[in-house]
Amino acid sequence: MRMMKVSLLVLCGVLCVSADVLHEGIYITGCSDSDGEDMYTLDGEELWYADFIHKTGVYPQPSFIDPVRYEEGTYQQAEVDLHNCQSNVRIVGRAMKDFPLEQDPPSTPMIYTRGNMDLGVRNTLICHVSGFYPAPVKVSWTKNGDNVTEKSSINVPFPNKDGYFTQISRLQFVPEQGDIYSCTVDHLALTEPLTRIWDVEKTPPGVGPAVFCGLGLTVGLLGVAAGTFFLIKGNECS
Repeated sequence: MRMMKVSLLVLCGVLCVSADVLHEGIYITGCSDSDGEDMYTLDGEELWYADFIHKTGVYPQPSFIDPVRYEEGTYQQAEVDLHNCQSNVRIVGRAMKDFPLEQDPPSTPMIYTRGNMDLGVRNTLICHVSGFYPAPVKVSWTKNGDNVTEKSSINVPFPNKDGYFTQISRLQFVPEQGDIYSCTVDHLALTEPLTRIWDVEKTPPGVGPAVFCGLGLTVGLLGVAAGTFFLIKGNECS
């Protein structure tokens, strides 16, 4: 197991759009010695992130919502931030090489559907994982015992106000009678993975995200931040 090297710098401020409406956004730039991420969010929704593999900026929002566009050179700046972050990681890593690595496992994951569940109607299963440190977690999916992880997606880790992280994995599916799905979460602080089961037969038709409204489904990020957060992605869980 490789020790994660951590560097952290945070600058926060509040943006008030009007007297009645408060919008909260966060900019995240982070890295390990071999990887990195750079992302903008607003009210918990991803607006833009840097794809360092394909060397381009990505707008994950659907085109019909007229997404926000960032100025030319945003991706190039992300590469500069990545280089600076990795330099800081090496410096801080040498300074902290004798410090023990803090590890906190995630709480039991929640699994639920994005929309009301009806047989034969396309939907999304969501696996909500929170309360862990460091990031990230590894999430895998099965359908009737078969691994279907390659059909899923997972967002980048979101920092919570308490210093821990949240990640959400999504699996597109069509519920059919008798199908059983599972979401399994692994993290370097766990002695064994955590698994939750979702059984179509035990989920009444029409039951959906209203059951889980207390979660704040898209992560519930209410931290306003403008600045630099060196988010360390750590080891991939095996």
